Amino acid sequence: MPENSEDYKADQIQVLEGLEAVRKRPSMYIGSTSEAGLHHLVYEVVDNSVDEAMNGHCDSIDVVLHTDGSCSVTDNGRGIPIDPHPVYKVPAVEIVMTKLHAGGKFDSDTYKVSGGLHGVGVSVVNALSTKASVEIHRDGGSYTQTYKRGNLDSDLKRLGDSDKNGTCVRFTPDETIFETVDFDYQTLRYRLRELAYLNAGITINLREEIENGKSDKFFYEGGISEYVKFLNKGKTSLMSNPMFVTGEKDQIQVEAALQWTSAFRENIHTFTNNIATREGGTHLSGLKTALTRTINSVARKRKQLKEKDSALEGNDVREGLTAILSIKVPDPQFEGQTKTKLGNSEVKGIVDKIMTEALSNYFAENPSDTQIIISKCIQAFQAREAAKKARDLTRRKGILEGGGLPGKLADCQSKDPSESELFIVEGDSAGGTAKQGRDRATQAILPLRGKILNVEKSRIDKILANNEVMALITAMGCSITGVEEEDEFELEKARYHKLIIMTDADVDGAHIRTLLLTFLYRHMKGLIDAGYVYVAQPPLYKVSKGKKMSYAYDDVQLERLLTEYGSGASVQRYKGLGEMNAIQLWDTTMDPSRRTLLKVEIEDAELADKAFVELMGDDVQPRREYIEANATAVANLDI
Repeated sequence: MPENSEDYKADQIQVLEGLEAVRKRPSMYIGSTSEAGLHHLVYEVVDNSVDEAMNGHCDSIDVVLHTDGSCSVTDNGRGIPIDPHPVYKVPAVEIVMTKLHAGGKFDSDTYKVSGGLHGVGVSVVNALSTKASVEIHRDGGSYTQTYKRGNLDSDLKRLGDSDKNGTCVRFTPDETIFETVDFDYQTLRYRLRELAYLNAGITINLREEIENGKSDKFFYEGGISEYVKFLNKGKTSLMSNPMFVTGEKDQIQVEAALQWTSAFRENIHTFTNNIATREGGTHLSGLKTALTRTINSVARKRKQLKEKDSALEGNDVREGLTAILSIKVPDPQFEGQTKTKLGNSEVKGIVDKIMTEALSNYFAENPSDTQIIISKCIQAFQAREAAKKARDLTRRKGILEGGGLPGKLADCQSKDPSESELFIVEGDSAGGTAKQGRDRATQAILPLRGKILNVEKSRIDKILANNEVMALITAMGCSITGVEEEDEFELEKARYHKLIIMTDADVDGAHIRTLLLTFLYRHMKGLIDAGYVYVAQPPLYKVSKGKKMSYAYDDVQLERLLTEYGSGASVQRYKGLGEMNAIQLWDTTMDPSRRTLLKVEIEDAELADKAFVELMGDDVQPRREYIEANATAVANLDI
């Protein structure tokens, strides 16, 4: 890589304020002090190296998890400047490491594009570490400086001559701040792989320092096109290769890769300067507008869509589409500190223009792919129209407005959603037991017959025709998303603020639970986002000896109870909720003062989406691979 260190000097480092508030309120800067916040430290340092790469000064990044609990990030970029800062009269690296909002990213000549525009990155990492060090190679020498809890520990030292460029930051997270200081290899692996996909030609290495530790090398010459292929693994593609788009206007660089599949869901991920904009923004709006307008235009020109036919909507043209949209913006404006939504108004028109031209060219040059894609869009339109008619019919009957609740629902007496709970129970037998054991004031019971529809393999018209799904929608009182483009989930209409999935602790129960979660994630995700969805934890065992009796919810508790009870204790393995009487079910699983509920949360939408596709989609191979990879974690007990 070219050195080019002459254009990156101390006078380009600007300081906005100091560091102490970081240790007092770390969540304001890294989101939380949980495992997510811990890994955010690594991302902040890696992002600095990626920024060097995006600006053409780096092509290799190494992340190492050391045996002493520290993490190091090394790149072959220009190296942080070490000459004295013109205002603060100390080495520039000291300013970067110990001052909040200090760095070269506020200067557009130093970094044309950057993800870390809040400037809190490496200084926050330093502040939240018991110790940290930086080693710099530049200007023919190697230099180092150390820090403790964000404060300077040693002056900058010259270690000797060096014929390379780059920076190595090593830090040990502060155990008094974080809930855990143990890095999770797989979590880091996922994010680093994503960064390698987004930056074609960059090599990112990850390894554990321990003997026989894990290691990975990520290098994708095809960039986001390879990313789309990876996301579509297990799906049937309607195109031989992803369509790749690249363009630039007004210093805004646009890259996109798109591939339609036979699936029924869209899977679009957007990034700005390598930051995942999970809530979308103006760039996503530009992509959607271009897709809808262009496909409608092409469909009418090809006579696949007649002039008298209604236009295809966004939901129709994006059905089965997997897309990555990655843009680079010199001055991105994100909505909120979390950078999850892009707000630059000028970006929408630029993305729209570049994508419209690229899509028009692709459809003109690939008539056979175009025929298949538009046919799928029209089928999606027809299914959505059928679903809309079905929904409108049920609304006219007053069902979705709460006028006609399912006959099998045993409702609670309370009309206050904040204190009301809905138990989704597997089968009439367990439903009967639950109805007898419940607190009628606040607990409602909805038994479902058999396994509900797998919505991952079904269009919306088939979903709304399923009795069990409709019973759940009706009972909750809020409609679902996915019928029309403008559909928004109406959380305020939810009749219960706790939806509790209560299934048997066996394979069938796990399958039913997964089917229910798939439906909720795909069409009532607002309930999960609001924290309304829970999974009940019925006991696995009953241990008794004489008149003494206790319940065990896992194998660890079982072993403890067997030791406590001694010889002569009998163990009953519950295979289903129906094996418990009403009192036992209340005592173990439904009593708010004694039960254990697992709250369903989405930590990473992309990982969640991929999990549902692998476990519930059409392709068997990904499920086989998942089972083979996780089979050793399952314990089979014959008691």
